[in-house]
Amino acid sequence: MAAPDIPPAGAPAIRTIAMPADTNPAGDIFGGWLMSQMDLAAGSVAAMTSGGRTATIAVEGMIFHRPVKVGDEVSLFAELVRIGRTSMRIHVQAWRRQRHRAASEKVTEATFSFVALDAAGRPRPVTEPAPG
Repeated sequence: MAAPDIPPAGAPAIRTIAMPADTNPAGDIFGGWLMSQMDLAAGSVAAMTSGGRTATIAVEGMIFHRPVKVGDEVSLFAELVRIGRTSMRIHVQAWRRQRHRAASEKVTEATFSFVALDAAGRPRPVTEPAPG
């Protein structure tokens, strides 16, 4: 028997409920919906890290481990893994939990790359904001 999945420590960047409008023709949650939620979670970390506007420039290693069902609570954990001169790499894991159960399982993960942007939409150096 496999060991139970254990979500990352700490609070998720986003927590949401998968709804019927988010399904594909097979009745599972559409992968594009899940990817957009992951992008939102990574974007939140990127904006806080850079202290301003950012844009997604790449998604690497998108792996769908298990399906998400209607009514599942989806928690998205985002971890900053690298800061470059103008860019950031953020690894995101998506976890599902059936509403009536305590156990969670990892459903998807990927690494998102973001670039910090200036007011004109051009890349700018990442400047970490002061704590607090």
